[in-house]
Amino acid sequence: MSELSAKELRKLTPAERQRKLEELYDEMSSIRIEMATGGGTENPYKIRNVRRAIARIHTINREEELEASE
Repeated sequence: MSELSAKELRKLTPAERQRKLEELYDEMSSIRIEMATGGGTENPYKIRNVRRAIARIHTINREEELEASE
């Protein structure tokens, strides 16, 4: 789920992006809990990919916010 490109995210409505953002935060939380309890993940870079997807969504939201204010 965290393999979201910026192109795909721009096609989503703001409400859909917000929903994806909440899902990603939940996923990141569960990964951190899993790592803290001693269990390893199948993909050690999974949290990195989730964090980058979250950053992409925030960036796209900010770009649209700036466009709207012009």
